[in-house]
Amino acid sequence: MVAVAGVAGSGKTTLGRALAKTLGAPLLDLDTMTNPLLDSLPAEALGGHWLASPHRATIRDGRYAALLTVAVDVVATAGTAVLVAPFTAELQKDDAWNRLRTVADVRVVHLTGAPDLFAERRAARGADRDRHRAPDGPSTPPSIPVISVDAELTTEQQLLRVLVALDRRSPVEAPNPLFAAGFDAVLFDIDGTLADSTASVLRSWRRFATEHGIPAKAVADNHGRPARHLIDLLLPADKAEAGLARITAIEIEDAVTVRPTPGALDLFGSLPDSRRAVVTSCSAPLARARMAAAGLVTPPVTVTADDVRTGKPDPEPYLLAAERLGVDPARCLAVEDAAAGIRSALAAGCTVLAVTGTSAAAELKEADLVVDGLDRVRFASRDARIHLIVGPGNGVERSY
Repeated sequence: MVAVAGVAGSGKTTLGRALAKTLGAPLLDLDTMTNPLLDSLPAEALGGHWLASPHRATIRDGRYAALLTVAVDVVATAGTAVLVAPFTAELQKDDAWNRLRTVADVRVVHLTGAPDLFAERRAARGADRDRHRAPDGPSTPPSIPVISVDAELTTEQQLLRVLVALDRRSPVEAPNPLFAAGFDAVLFDIDGTLADSTASVLRSWRRFATEHGIPAKAVADNHGRPARHLIDLLLPADKAEAGLARITAIEIEDAVTVRPTPGALDLFGSLPDSRRAVVTSCSAPLARARMAAAGLVTPPVTVTADDVRTGKPDPEPYLLAAERLGVDPARCLAVEDAAAGIRSALAAGCTVLAVTGTSAAAELKEADLVVDGLDRVRFASRDARIHLIVGPGNGVERSY
């Protein structure tokens, strides 16, 4: 059984529905089950709206009792369920958590995010119940094991991460011609490939957009392209330099939230500096900040937006990385997570391994192979060349 938790406006219902559909599991949403009844009761009978009622604690206990009672029957007949509720008390190791665990073995997905994001979403949906909701209190970290997912991500991006955490993995396509090839070097993208920075990118551009009164959606439509490309689209020419400096500052400040993607530390660390490079649309300072936050050492050969005239999807970044390593780009494997990066690497003559997380597999189909995590593969050295092999979990083979 999976429980999706989060405060109002975190997107837990949307994620819960997507997860239930993907898993083929019944969906039990606390609001859907209990709100129609509570909304039909006269406010005077409760001493005010049920969310603000002096009986709020008792009402809360009754709502969760109804949810768990139904969940017992559903799990007994269907075998599993996806439960959606704030689960505020259940996130702490107390009686509420113990009651939830009596229903079935449960994995908790916890949606986290900035309070201003949740407030914006509640204001945008204009639901009557939000007028009676008490302001969010200080956030208390869960004391139970959770799968933490950033609410800045799209529902599809959240779902991709949850499925990996639940070990609902996509099979690696084998045999694939890529596994028979040998490479002189591996060229890695950073954002979404080595570093799970997608939420940081979205959060940073949302804040930038709020400051400048412009749509934030543009960043999602242009993932993998340099910041200057977005700035030129969003701001007039006379404000471009100041805008670029501002978004860089915001992104560097937020870089502390970045973590490595599954398998990135082992896969990247299994190669010597002479056989690896980083090719990113970040500026050099931002690339260093995100690599450091993800626990990755920036290699000597690092191509950033500061080093090229034309960024991805142009081939220039990958051509320059191969040149600096002294290898033929046709004998390089590029590791990417976005369509723009894949096209850049292919145009340079590289073979491409793509990883989902920022985009679903269908959006990465131009790559030679798509995996749902870098922990699905590893590198081995044979005949002085690098070979990609299917790996058990995070296993690596260091034989250089």
